[in-house]
Amino acid sequence: MTDASQSFMDMFKKLGEQLQVPSFDTTKIMEHHQKNLDAMGRSWQAMTSGATAVANKQREIFEAAMKDMTEMAASYTPSGPPQEVFGKQAEFAKKAFEAAIKNTRDIAELVQKSGADALKIIHERMQESYDEIRRSVERK
Repeated sequence: MTDASQSFMDMFKKLGEQLQVPSFDTTKIMEHHQKNLDAMGRSWQAMTSGATAVANKQREIFEAAMKDMTEMAASYTPSGPPQEVFGKQAEFAKKAFEAAIKNTRDIAELVQKSGADALKIIHERMQESYDEIRRSVERK
């Protein structure tokens, strides 16, 4: 049995020696985790930049839609033959539909790019981490 005055760390160290557990460099472990945290921070920054770009694009889309609707309302005169009125409405609907498709594509590209950028950062860090571990094992 162990002496009551023996510290927990001493007991843990002695157990490690008895089990012949190889020593490890806590400084390197901390550096490794710091690099992981840094990569996560850069990844979140990429995602945040992407979210900001999407929000800006949505604001731009909203402003353009409001401008188009204001112009249409100002120039709308329901006079004339029904075919002409219907033609104007159909043209506006076509223009709005084409704009919606383009805007959806633009937003999807922004989301895809920011996600890809964030994943690239994590993937690169995982590769670096793997290389660091492999090198540390090869040295021993």
